Amino acid sequence: MDILPARLLDLPDLYRIERICFAQDAWPLLDLVAVLVHPNVVRLKAVMDGRMVGFIAGDLRHGEEIGWIATLGVLPAYRRRGIGRTLLRACEAQMKTAHFRLCVRTDNLEAINLYQQEGYQRIDLWRGYYRDGGDALVMEKPNPSRRRASLAE
Repeated sequence: MDILPARLLDLPDLYRIERICFAQDAWPLLDLVAVLVHPNVVRLKAVMDGRMVGFIAGDLRHGEEIGWIATLGVLPAYRRRGIGRTLLRACEAQMKTAHFRLCVRTDNLEAINLYQQEGYQRIDLWRGYYRDGGDALVMEKPNPSRRRASLAE
């Protein structure tokens, strides 16, 4: 598996991954274009067997010192191989913010488990966040490299 920067040329593959992974919650095409070109977004793809099998985007909010994990998806046939975890860690490593945050459906137990294993903790519940009225957990974790750096000072 290779973790590579995602580019605008990856739009068709990203669109397909969004539709497969998120169905009714998939981002519209214009939002996907924006995530692939906006300068404050970390965007990475996982490539196996010559095809994109996963994607992550991190929205850098320097003024807030928070990096939002905007989306993370891995094709179902490639799950449970560490691809999501690898993408998450690679994205976090590129964001120099003090904290990382994300939203996840309350019924997406597999994703919640991954995020908890990676040190995320629930900080809020946003009721009716998703189009179908589903609730979102807001989860956060401190950036361990920022904590180590401040301790060394």
